Amino acid sequence: MALQLPPLTAVRAFEAAARHGSFTKAAAELGMTQAAVSYQIKVLEDRIGAPLFLRRPRQIVLTETGRELAPAVSEAFELLSAAYQTAKHGAQGTLVINSVQTFAAQWLALHMGSFQIAHPALAVRLQTSTDLVDFGRDDVDVVIRAGGGNWPGLASHLLLRALFTPMLSPALAASIGGVREPADLMRLPIIDSADPWWPKWLEEAGVSSESLPKRPRSQLGAQTFEASAAMAGRGVALLTPAFYRAELESGRLIQPFDLVCDDGHGYWLAYPEARRNSPKIRVFRDWILSAVRDWLGAAAS
Repeated sequence: MALQLPPLTAVRAFEAAARHGSFTKAAAELGMTQAAVSYQIKVLEDRIGAPLFLRRPRQIVLTETGRELAPAVSEAFELLSAAYQTAKHGAQGTLVINSVQTFAAQWLALHMGSFQIAHPALAVRLQTSTDLVDFGRDDVDVVIRAGGGNWPGLASHLLLRALFTPMLSPALAASIGGVREPADLMRLPIIDSADPWWPKWLEEAGVSSESLPKRPRSQLGAQTFEASAAMAGRGVALLTPAFYRAELESGRLIQPFDLVCDDGHGYWLAYPEARRNSPKIRVFRDWILSAVRDWLGAAAS
């Protein structure tokens, strides 16, 4: 039985207008006039038998029918785009990775060379950011984010649990005659005392966190910067031990206690479900999951 499909030009105009929330922006993206976009959407509305947008002065809003249709249409275009890229290039072109600063600096930059050796036809562009990514608009293939890993519409894979424990420089510890028990940490400067990890770790260590809100607050924006400040003797930082093996082995940092906490968050690889079979995403996903697993295994042994 033949598929019942609407006019694809009309569907394309609807998808762009729904994504941008604007006929004008959709027209600019598609190389059409605003009137042409409006006409194509009217064609689609006539075929469906219901309005897709509420047209207001200087504003368009999706109707309930439009809200139901938009995600399926976007996914269909994502699948079509992925199939086209597969047929045209395979695992070639440019892979754009948008990662949080800490994972990019402490792991990805140190291991990316092996991926590029294995896939010389695939160029890599690495961005660092914690901002939300709009995969329909931004030139990004995959993201690496810290969190719980539950993001609607995205496939996500856990790379590393975000465990944490206090670390500091040997010189700072020596300044109070050594850190022998968790309460000793409260005699030292705390890097980002507003970090929600601090009350959790102190509670599990049996130390009161009541004084934390009264301390000077320094937010450095990323764990990798907090580690640099800790190595410089500026305070005690809560860090993920797996990222700082070399610093601990060299003595630039010390981990005074075995207590390591877990708040259920981690570092995740994520990308749109519809792009799961994109060749460049597939080869990167397979590589990074294997590489992180081997790296963690080597540390455990």
